Amino acid sequence: MEEDHFRCVECSHESPELYRDYRNGILKITICDSCKKPVDKYIEYDLVIILIDAILCKTQAFRHILFNTSLNIHWKLCVFCLLCEAYLRWSVLHGSEQNPDPADLIRYTKEWEFYQMFGLAALELSAFCSGLLLFLWAAVGGLEVRALLRALLLSGYGKVLLIPAVIWEHDYSPLCLGFIKLFVLTSNSQAIRVVLNSSRRLSLLAVCVGVLSEACVSHAARRLPWSVQDVWTLA
Repeated sequence: MEEDHFRCVECSHESPELYRDYRNGILKITICDSCKKPVDKYIEYDLVIILIDAILCKTQAFRHILFNTSLNIHWKLCVFCLLCEAYLRWSVLHGSEQNPDPADLIRYTKEWEFYQMFGLAALELSAFCSGLLLFLWAAVGGLEVRALLRALLLSGYGKVLLIPAVIWEHDYSPLCLGFIKLFVLTSNSQAIRVVLNSSRRLSLLAVCVGVLSEACVSHAARRLPWSVQDVWTLA
């Protein structure tokens, strides 16, 4: 990686390296020039511990993932989460139908409605990110859009919690879905704070603007002449 690409997980100060390799298996972690602490303690940690700290929304863990790793699965993770969300909405839509005649649920019709659900979920996510980025651009100025977008998509990992709902196919609890949504938004807020090194207030305001943009798009979509409007009761 390029010089000054790394960040100290404690104070966010830039560092040219994370450790020095003296060969023969001898590694020495670099000490931050600013806070005099190890630049990145997580390079010695197990992946499970890093994931636990990320779930707890620890700033250090977010800095390690976003600045000191070359993790580039954000687009794959985004598509996977959208597929889970689309299937959840689609299954709830058909699960609520009381027509016992299977001939009324033609296979290709179901698939088309699933694609609609995927498109709607993608549209909502696009509206959320666009509104959030526009607000930050107006409030802060010049932004590293790619870095911020990567952080937003990676911090949406909480949507993976929809997988148990997809697998077990039980009655979906609005409270459970609400907690998942709150967790994802909290992670988004923390990711913004880490990338911009900003205050908690600014990141929360940005997330609120993103949610408002998403709600506006959702409300507009309800007026479209589609046969799947019942799914918006989950929104």
